[in-house]
Amino acid sequence: MRIAALQMVSTPDVAGNLDTAASLIDEAARAGAELVALPEYFCHLGRRDTDKLAVAEDDGAGPIQQQLADCARRAKVWVVGGTLPMRTGDAQRVRNSCCVYGPDGRRVARYDKIHLFAYDNGQERYDEGRVLEAGDAVVAFEAKGLRVGLSVCYDVRFPELYRALGRPPCDLLCVPSSFTHTTGLAHWELLLRARAVENQCYVIAPAQGGLHENGRRTYGHSIIIDPWGDVLAQRAEGAGVVLADIDAARIQAVRQQLPALSHRRASLAGR
Repeated sequence: MRIAALQMVSTPDVAGNLDTAASLIDEAARAGAELVALPEYFCHLGRRDTDKLAVAEDDGAGPIQQQLADCARRAKVWVVGGTLPMRTGDAQRVRNSCCVYGPDGRRVARYDKIHLFAYDNGQERYDEGRVLEAGDAVVAFEAKGLRVGLSVCYDVRFPELYRALGRPPCDLLCVPSSFTHTTGLAHWELLLRARAVENQCYVIAPAQGGLHENGRRTYGHSIIIDPWGDVLAQRAEGAGVVLADIDAARIQAVRQQLPALSHRRASLAGR
């Protein structure tokens, strides 16, 4: 299966972001991609954290979700829809939700980001918990015989999430992200390659990449990594498509040559 990580530099303009996403999805489909993945906050990157409250949608209804479904149906691809703000019972909180649509346009999965980012180096300050409500469930789905595990951005720092997803093992882990330039420069590729190596599977990480209207700079470097930790494709900054092929035989070869997944101690695996 050919997969595509779609990199964006999203703005506060939802309609403009949706147009960009649709164009990138179509471009990837024309290049042969069967599964495409958008970055975190692909639909809206506002000037303030609270801006996302105004564009949040109810589960299963809204222009952002409809656009994702329509794009998947038109392009006949699996669409991992980055994230969008989903309303909760608290008017001051939303969930950061990743919705997945099949080639027929039907939604097949929703994952709500579990780990909420906080960072303060004295110059940059972030605290997603001020507006976001954390999710509480791991989610995977099947696409053409592949098991695909879902996660979002800051989740990548928590290997226990991916171990929980690995029952049974995933063939592909998806990590839509909006890494800051500071943390991305230090840890982005390191963490993603570690997740690929320890789970012996492919990783696709579509990212925001560039200078945004709100003055924030995201790291970009959308990437696809194979089960041995080799980088197959990457894009530094700017909107664009990153393509690579998943080879099921490659997954099996790595797991047979180095059967680390079968060497896990039951007492440490929670079984």
